Amino acid sequence: MTDVSFLLLTFFILTAQFNVPDVETVTTPSSISEKLLPDASLMTVLSTTDGKFYFTPVENGTERMQLLDKMGEKYGLKFTNQEKVEFTKLQSVGVPMNQLKGYLNLSEEDKKAFKSQTGVPLDSTNKQLIDWVQQSLAVNPNYKLAIKGDVQTKYPKVKSLFEGLRDIDFLKFWLITSQEVAQ
Repeated sequence: MTDVSFLLLTFFILTAQFNVPDVETVTTPSSISEKLLPDASLMTVLSTTDGKFYFTPVENGTERMQLLDKMGEKYGLKFTNQEKVEFTKLQSVGVPMNQLKGYLNLSEEDKKAFKSQTGVPLDSTNKQLIDWVQQSLAVNPNYKLAIKGDVQTKYPKVKSLFEGLRDIDFLKFWLITSQEVAQ
């Protein structure tokens, strides 16, 4: 009996997926939806209270490298193999493309201490966040997108994100919410 319990305990420990904390803390709006997000091929956009955006690509390392190459091609940047390896380790992209090489070359301690002032740009003239989504879909058109926004995020920021996704004809995505508590 003890063997079976230790076998089950070992199985659950080895198969558990741990939640990675968000780059910045957000309070999501509540809903009554009970649909679960897919586990695989999911990219995420995080929108903070002050209107900064962070992009989290899918976890596949080789596809992340392809994504970085495509973004570098689009913005005229070349990345070294070491920078590509560092990109595969990133939790989220939270800097404009012109600062990404510098960010990738920071030490681990400096990356942890770094707080982006701007996030990934998304406005009427600079739609880098939409480019990240579009280039991800160029790597694998089966990717799905989830958007996690703070309840205090200003409507024009969210609207610009939705319009940008509409412009690239990406119309299906999930909104991450917290479960509404029954009263």
